[in-house]
Amino acid sequence: MSLTFTLDPAVTPALRDGVLNLWTDVSNAGGAVGFVAPVTAEEIRPELVKHMAAMAEGRIRLLVGIDGSGDVAATAFFSFNTHRLMKHWVWLYTVMVHPSHQGRGYGRDLLAAAADEARRFDGIDAIRLTCRGGHGLEHFYGSCGYKEVGRVPAAIRVAPGDDRDDITMLLPLD
Repeated sequence: MSLTFTLDPAVTPALRDGVLNLWTDVSNAGGAVGFVAPVTAEEIRPELVKHMAAMAEGRIRLLVGIDGSGDVAATAFFSFNTHRLMKHWVWLYTVMVHPSHQGRGYGRDLLAAAADEARRFDGIDAIRLTCRGGHGLEHFYGSCGYKEVGRVPAAIRVAPGDDRDDITMLLPLD
């Protein structure tokens, strides 16, 4: 079974709750998506509200993957640059696949869908994203065509004494 991807889905309570539950489950499974386990949905909710507000303003767009049961199984958020010299590329944030779906190729499917959507954005030549070191994510993104273009050692403090590299990846859309 594959996921069905939709860009800019209608923001319903079910979608909002689905994204919140996904973010919570991914975080609690050790995913590097801005939080450190253990975390509750109520701790994540303010960040989701910020994302939703930016979506309403047109600054962020949501790509969501829905599984065969109709549940939110994957997400990625596009963020557009406002600086006039950097409007030719987008950021990809909060790239998540539900832990119960990992290992099925859905992460690759999500990144391929994101690249396909970004190619349709006017004037966009590349996608940039960052990932937290220590998980091997740079190897996964590399296998999907992204290139490591920057690394700041110990820029992310997960816990006292546990600092991780902040790794920047780039996918040209040629």
